[in-house]
Amino acid sequence: MVRQLGGFGLRCRRLALAVFGLGALISHPVFALSEVTGFGSNPGNLRMFKYVPASLPAGAPLVVALHGCAQSASSYDAETGWELLANRYQFAVLLPQQQSANNSSSCFNWFELGDISRGQGEALSIKQMVDRMITDHSSNTSKVYVTGLSAGGAMTSVMLAAYPDVFAGGAIIAGIPHRCATSQSAAFSCMNPGSDQTPTSWGDKVRASSTWTGPWPIVSIWHGDADFTVRPMNLTESMEQWTNVHGIDQTADVSDTVGGFPHKVYKTTGGVPKVETYTITGMGHGTPVDPGTGETQCGTAGAYILDVNICSSYYIARWFGLDNLDAVPPTVSLTAPLDGASVSGSVPVSANASDNIGVDRVEFLLDGALLQSDNTSPYSITWNSASSSNGTHTLQARAYDLAGNVATSALATVTVSGGTSGGTPVTVSFSNESANDGYVKANSGGGAPAVGTLESTLGLAIGRGTDSKFNRTMLSFDTSSLPDTATVTAATLTVSYRSASGDPWASPSGNTLVIDIKNACFDACTIETTDWAAAATANAVAQIPKFTGSNQASTLFNASGLGAISKTGRTQLKLRFSADQTATNYIWIGNNATGASLSVTYTP
Repeated sequence: MVRQLGGFGLRCRRLALAVFGLGALISHPVFALSEVTGFGSNPGNLRMFKYVPASLPAGAPLVVALHGCAQSASSYDAETGWELLANRYQFAVLLPQQQSANNSSSCFNWFELGDISRGQGEALSIKQMVDRMITDHSSNTSKVYVTGLSAGGAMTSVMLAAYPDVFAGGAIIAGIPHRCATSQSAAFSCMNPGSDQTPTSWGDKVRASSTWTGPWPIVSIWHGDADFTVRPMNLTESMEQWTNVHGIDQTADVSDTVGGFPHKVYKTTGGVPKVETYTITGMGHGTPVDPGTGETQCGTAGAYILDVNICSSYYIARWFGLDNLDAVPPTVSLTAPLDGASVSGSVPVSANASDNIGVDRVEFLLDGALLQSDNTSPYSITWNSASSSNGTHTLQARAYDLAGNVATSALATVTVSGGTSGGTPVTVSFSNESANDGYVKANSGGGAPAVGTLESTLGLAIGRGTDSKFNRTMLSFDTSSLPDTATVTAATLTVSYRSASGDPWASPSGNTLVIDIKNACFDACTIETTDWAAAATANAVAQIPKFTGSNQASTLFNASGLGAISKTGRTQLKLRFSADQTATNYIWIGNNATGASLSVTYTP
């Protein structure tokens, strides 16, 4: 059935462009795509294209890639990296293509009931294409996957829900939950600001779309936090939909970073990953790519195919298990301090690590417990040995590669002097005081300061905002419960991630987020404009590295910082970047008692 839009066409065109923001795209030549005709009744009136590597063996996986509005199969194959990965990992790619007769902007009709229901319209056409690929190329029926951008991302949700018996997994890029909209009028609000529903409500929409009872497809969800076309709220709602379908909660079991971007994984009670999310900080509406020749790089930048230094297709292929699973562990060796060394005070601890694909991070262990980690070569931390007891201790490095393989170094035994003695160390945690936290913005140098007003909705800001003001965050802790006789031996601050625009650590290159400390309060204890320039007891006593998860711990406070922690009242901290950003680059961190905590270790 060929559906004609008639008088509906103008409004549909406006919807497609306003909702997905994909106007005229750069034209790309077709390289190795071939069109297939006669793949079934094709009730959605779609076209079928495929990319099949030479000499592809029977039983190979199949990936269905769905383009966005105004795009085509030929602008979504090599550009997104799927063609390169198909050759590398040996799988076929199916690229359905919308026609302007169905939608004036060539969007898949993700909001039309007749196109998103099992056995109907465009959804059935795509399923018929899958059947044709299985017939022609003996594709592995247990390894069929689907992914898409924008309207294609929304249609990915449709295919996973309507045909969970066909697809083993999917990846939704800048898309929306299944059946957020079932009419044109509802589509706008689904895109912006998004529809806030309960996980159960979302899950019920999937369960009602077929008679399938499981197992359900695994799902990877990607979204830019600066996407003003399809708002990032849709990432959360999609996560809630598919975690609910899998019968798991909405608390991440893994919160880390991949390629410098926040990444979360949601697992079953048995520890099996089922849903993951990637929040691409500073990215607008599009598919993330990372052009280059490295193992993790792929794609070509273009309109709504955005070079943000991470290639989504590579990590999606790994999530699907298409990468043939790297089984080679990394190598790691502890380079300092040497085995048998005597140490005191602040001790540099470093390691060398390498891998055939790439090192994800190196963790440093003290007596078998995690001391700190580093995800950037050269891998090193600073250990405050004064917080450890006098005598012998062991240090070790542990490296993780991008496939999750682990290797550990040989142990190094060191002897600590100038450490603690005469008492068992005690560690206490203090929560941030919500009544006294806040952020202050000012011109470079402190002119025209003003208290930030968005704390209740966005959190606490640090860095350069869109108004070209420089934001500093104030945190407050009541540390009066520390014993007067305590010797503070270690302290760290942990803050939670809310959102970001750009990368404030990279503007200018090598920028650092530092912590100033005040014994007592900066002026009045509550937030005020003078806090921006108020003098601290000690400056830059620790740094907060770029986030590697939903929470980030600072480096250990230096000696000046430890000495400034109050035992009789409040200890306040000011978070600021050491250099002014050259353009808009900022981060929002959590506020209130749950947003920040100060850990203090002392000996009685």
